[in-house]
Amino acid sequence: MIETTPQSGGVSTATEESAGHEHEGHSHGAATLNPDCTREVEIEVPADEITRNYQAVTKRYKRMARIPGFRAGKVPESLIRGRFAEQIRQDVMEAVLPEHFRTAIAERQLKPISQPQVTKIDLEEGKPLRFKAAFEVLPEFSIDGYQDVKVEKPSAELTDAEADAELARIRDSRSTMEPVTEERPLADGDYAQISFTGDVQPAEGETEIETGKAPQQPISGQDVMVEVGGPNTLDAFNAALRGSTVGQQLKFEVSYPPDFGERQLAGKRVAYDLEVKGIKKKIEPELDDDFAKELGQYESLADFKQQLRDHLARDKQRRVQAETTNRLLDALVARYEFPVPESLVQQQIDARLDRGLRALAAQGMRTEDMRNLDFDRLRAAQRPSATAEVKSSMLVDRIADAENINVPEEEVENELQGISLQMREPVDALRTRLTEDGSLARIRERLRREKMGALLYERLAS
Repeated sequence: MIETTPQSGGVSTATEESAGHEHEGHSHGAATLNPDCTREVEIEVPADEITRNYQAVTKRYKRMARIPGFRAGKVPESLIRGRFAEQIRQDVMEAVLPEHFRTAIAERQLKPISQPQVTKIDLEEGKPLRFKAAFEVLPEFSIDGYQDVKVEKPSAELTDAEADAELARIRDSRSTMEPVTEERPLADGDYAQISFTGDVQPAEGETEIETGKAPQQPISGQDVMVEVGGPNTLDAFNAALRGSTVGQQLKFEVSYPPDFGERQLAGKRVAYDLEVKGIKKKIEPELDDDFAKELGQYESLADFKQQLRDHLARDKQRRVQAETTNRLLDALVARYEFPVPESLVQQQIDARLDRGLRALAAQGMRTEDMRNLDFDRLRAAQRPSATAEVKSSMLVDRIADAENINVPEEEVENELQGISLQMREPVDALRTRLTEDGSLARIRERLRREKMGALLYERLAS
């Protein structure tokens, strides 16, 4: 979901040409507004108000200025006006523009959702100030018939097979590998401890000279464990290993399918030299009360199984609801056509890129390497998904208005309590901080959308 909390009535004095913002390693200028969502106000400030503000600002600079050769507060006004002309002009604009802009949009009952782009500022002392401010608003659009949009709701009931599979996975994770001491050949169910080298072969009828490519470096591995007859073991490995003994040298070729998971091997033919170093058996723990108690505060195996099943059931319910709700929102987005504010699309692209950059940083990518990324291409790639997310949130908000969905203060308070515990910050201090930076409004907005999404799931998924 996105943030569509309306902007305050403030207005930046940056002009359309200079407005913009930066992110780590990239920047972009002021967003091009969607004409279908753009409104413009033309404002005039009386000359006497401009004069009063010029005089007040100049007096403040005169009082604060420290210029060699003049005592504090005794600098001639003409020198102040000459030396600080641009700063004085900027201060006057910042003093008068926001108030008049707020008045103008209130009179017209407009609610900007983007930072206004101020153009055609004509400011001169003793003359009226005239300027234009363009900004985006949420468009009006119909949601008639949203109740008729239906999607199939898969069963969220946890099956015995799913519960058994998770129990088997947990049991397998607690297994140990024990060496087989008896002299015998490898059989299905054994784990072969192998060392190998593999030479990647050119395709049939090709030579390295014909392909124009350098030969691919050999692959190798030491003391690798391979389950003979295992579901993830290639047939060629099973055939070669089955019946072999410790110390035996094997030579064979493997043709990897085009969709093989390791891209460097997909569709390739590899000649292997392999040595069997040992045989091991997987020893799984007994499923008993002791096993359960090793996993946590469980009274018995039955207690662990029940709690595991309850957890899996809740998790599947959440997952099915989230996936179904997303399909439902996709269906709503496809049904309704309406203009999307460009400022919201850009905000969503920013959010998606920021998440991606944080993920890359967590994986160890250096800041210098991030700066070399092609951000124009990355932004373009994010645009379709970002636009769909904006449309989805706009639809949910509009439906929530129609359904009179509200978030009681106690629900917001519960959310704050959870954040407070997670961040180890006192609730009162957290509330103050989130209110000041606008995050509390976004939290309330998110909770409202989640509540509306849950209601749509119950009504429209069948």
